[in-house]
Amino acid sequence: MDKLFEILLCDARVNPPLLRTLSFDFPANAQKSIGEIMVLAGIAQNQHDPQFNRKGCFGVFGKRKEWHESVYSGDRLELYAPLQIDPKTARRKKANRDKDSLLKSKAKARSIAKLGSK
Repeated sequence: MDKLFEILLCDARVNPPLLRTLSFDFPANAQKSIGEIMVLAGIAQNQHDPQFNRKGCFGVFGKRKEWHESVYSGDRLELYAPLQIDPKTARRKKANRDKDSLLKSKAKARSIAKLGSK
């Protein structure tokens, strides 16, 4: 007798993230798409659901996946929250901040060198 098809759902769209097990009546060795599971679980209406229309909003075991990709019994389906800040912007700000501190330390070293030479 086959076990039920079970996956762990991690919903990071809420704070704190929710973990729950989803069980379905088809055999554990069945192959289902991520989209089918989300529709059966009542998470999404269809592929064009506005919550899941953006790229990279869900994945399996930390790997971003597409709507039609397979999910197997025992997998962890993760629903990701939208980004709060663009990673490119954050890296640019950090690089500018690091450069500013480097220039300030060089200017301070020059002023100390000038004072020491007098």
